[in-house]
Amino acid sequence: MIQENSMSGRTRATMAAVIGGERRGPLAMLAFVGPAVIASVAYMDPGNYATNIQAGAGYGYALLWVVLVANLIAMLFQALSARLGIVTGRNLAELSRDHLPRPLVFCMWAVSEVAAMATDLAEFLGGAIGLSLLLGIPLMWGMALTAVITYAILLFEAQGFRPMELAIGTMVGIIGLSYLAEVLIAPIDWGQAVGGLTSPSLPDQGALTIAVGIIGATVMPHAIFLHSGLTQNRAILGNDSERRRMVRFSNVEVVIALAGAGLINMAMVMMAASAFHNGHAEVAEIETAYHTLTPLLGGFAAAAFLLSLIASGISSSVVGTMAGQMIMQGFLRVGLPLWLRRAVTMAPAFIVVAMGANATDALVMSQVVLSIALPVPMLALLWLIRKPEVMGDFVPNQTTQAAAAIGAGLVLSLNMVLLLGAFGVEMPFLS
Repeated sequence: MIQENSMSGRTRATMAAVIGGERRGPLAMLAFVGPAVIASVAYMDPGNYATNIQAGAGYGYALLWVVLVANLIAMLFQALSARLGIVTGRNLAELSRDHLPRPLVFCMWAVSEVAAMATDLAEFLGGAIGLSLLLGIPLMWGMALTAVITYAILLFEAQGFRPMELAIGTMVGIIGLSYLAEVLIAPIDWGQAVGGLTSPSLPDQGALTIAVGIIGATVMPHAIFLHSGLTQNRAILGNDSERRRMVRFSNVEVVIALAGAGLINMAMVMMAASAFHNGHAEVAEIETAYHTLTPLLGGFAAAAFLLSLIASGISSSVVGTMAGQMIMQGFLRVGLPLWLRRAVTMAPAFIVVAMGANATDALVMSQVVLSIALPVPMLALLWLIRKPEVMGDFVPNQTTQAAAAIGAGLVLSLNMVLLLGAFGVEMPFLS
């Protein structure tokens, strides 16, 4: 229960005053900032680092337009997920449990649970790699330190939604400032960058493969589940007029937060293009990129890269654990103690490292698992938002539904291409 004099209680009171027309101004509007910022972490997690480095190192600025398309799709689905939570007061997992057959619900939970673990594998390893490189310690020690830090941040959740939003927002700010520094340090060819953003092209079949990877990993399963839960009880809404205002505020926040995530991803590509494309196009791994940056752009650039990676890994690992908890509670009405939930989601990462597996290979395989799980939240969301018995008068218009269906078709088709390639199925258009 949120206390009225707590940080979260004061934020909720401010939102109520704004929705009721009693307060105005930019400072009051800040009360609505939070859910989309947390969800945006999924779009700049360590998995994105490897893909963006490959895109920039291998193809310069040519694939920036792919990042733009990916973020437009992300905006639409995150806005729809937030809308679902605001209108119904329930999250995607809960609504799926209530409106779908029990056997299907159990299968959805199982697939989503595996996806949560795969998500945390990539994010947890990313943070551990960053700490290992920064402190010069073995990767296993980096993982232990990451575990302690993420658990400490997760304890903020007991204080209500606002402290966690501020903690994650700080991490996002660190990532953004780090890449702003990278862009200022690296000799970016802004003419080519604008051309890559506005002139869609695929230089060769390898570029197509990377484009498939960028778009195919755009909409993260746990982010769709989580966003609906972050908005479901954040504000006290008494009628449809207030819900309509809250949806508008949420849409604005989604656009701003996801645009920020998109700019950070573009900055990753531009930095890699500037530093690696001419002479180091083979750079594809996070560790290699870090060690190569120092002689090319200087120690400060390498340090900024490492700092952003650590913030990305820690924040996205926290968010992944939150999503896993919400998925289990929503589908099964079962909750685990925070320490046990954290242990369950990070266990695969420790097992992978203990077995001596290559960290980058583990990151790639985690993306394959996420590709398998992605249809679960996407299709469930598309099905639920068009049902009047669920959304009432808030069913999206036909244009929005059509755009969402096209976006889902594109993402799921490209995920199928990724999966077929991962299992060794040759496709002529990718050869």
